[in-house]
Amino acid sequence: MTSSAAAPAPASSRLVERYFIVSADCHVNEPASLWAERIEPEFRRRIPRVEVDDAGQKWSIAEGLRPVRIKDFPTEFTQGQAFSLEARDLDLSQRGSPQPDIRNRHHDLDGVNAEVVYPNKGLLMWTSPDHRLSAAMCRVWNDWAQETFAGHRERILPVAAIAPGEVGVAVAEVQRVARMGFRSVFLPVQVAGQPYNLPLYDPLWAACQDARLPVAFHVGTGRDPRSATGNGAAVINYVVHALATAMEPLTQLCASGACERFPGLRFVTVECGIGWLAWALWAMDESYKKHDYWVSPKLPLLPSDYFRRQGWCTFCDDPIGIETRHWVGTERLLFGNDYPHHEGSWPNSEEVIRRTMGGLRDEERRMILGGNAAALYGIELPERPGG
Repeated sequence: MTSSAAAPAPASSRLVERYFIVSADCHVNEPASLWAERIEPEFRRRIPRVEVDDAGQKWSIAEGLRPVRIKDFPTEFTQGQAFSLEARDLDLSQRGSPQPDIRNRHHDLDGVNAEVVYPNKGLLMWTSPDHRLSAAMCRVWNDWAQETFAGHRERILPVAAIAPGEVGVAVAEVQRVARMGFRSVFLPVQVAGQPYNLPLYDPLWAACQDARLPVAFHVGTGRDPRSATGNGAAVINYVVHALATAMEPLTQLCASGACERFPGLRFVTVECGIGWLAWALWAMDESYKKHDYWVSPKLPLLPSDYFRRQGWCTFCDDPIGIETRHWVGTERLLFGNDYPHHEGSWPNSEEVIRRTMGGLRDEERRMILGGNAAALYGIELPERPGG
């Protein structure tokens, strides 16, 4: 636990000159034809795709989800964010490019030294109730990510996608991607009818522990976060059906005994913010104590202790969440600019960090901005502060 004493962040130089900054939540725009070209022929007609109706309207079609109308998104930001002079010269159509040199230039502009990369189109890999299809799609992403970023792992760390529905298949893929050099695996937040508190996942947790691969749960996966319709639906879906879902796998692992059985298992909730975290840890412990008669298994530690030992959360622009450090500890928090998504902080992370982290001590900023992620993902820190 860190002290609450604070000192304003100095405003003289760029933050990247004083801190090694890791974005623990970034995305890449995979080629549109990636799965169509690479997946086994038996699955080719069933992969997520875009269809155009007779009226010219585009629809996102994914097995297991209702069709969703696609609105063309403008290339410019729409939240009133101002680009720096350098950013105004960028070709925004390249935002999220899989080309490492383009990504590195974009992160240089934002003051980011290294990134953990998640799929974009591939967030739909787990929508189908057919676990074989999900596993096949994950293998395609893993092979492509390895080919695309293998020579740039000092700065670009893609996650390996795992389909957990068939645990034996999942274990084999964890072992395969570990041999390929991945440093993290990525599971959906939910598996329909097969929650993560079930003991059947023990071989998977054991495989991740043995391979020393942190398990990431990125929101918006495994279930349709767009289930609300009508007035306020966009806000409802974002807050309730996307961000809040991260509480479920976190609670499942901490309360079910999975973390007790596998003390080397490490897990991360991604793109869900951290403002809820302190309350969730408190609520887990309150339930564990006050509902003692019903609680099973009885654990040697409180559920929150397992998170403080084995869990992390990423966040972006979350001034309320920053206060979570007083109850959770600075060691559990990871910054992520969510590049290239419009709700992220790119290319204005410097302004967001100064605004939200100005009250932190220097060492707290150093840990949250990059030190924690470097330790978790095995990123080598430079000798000179700030890289």
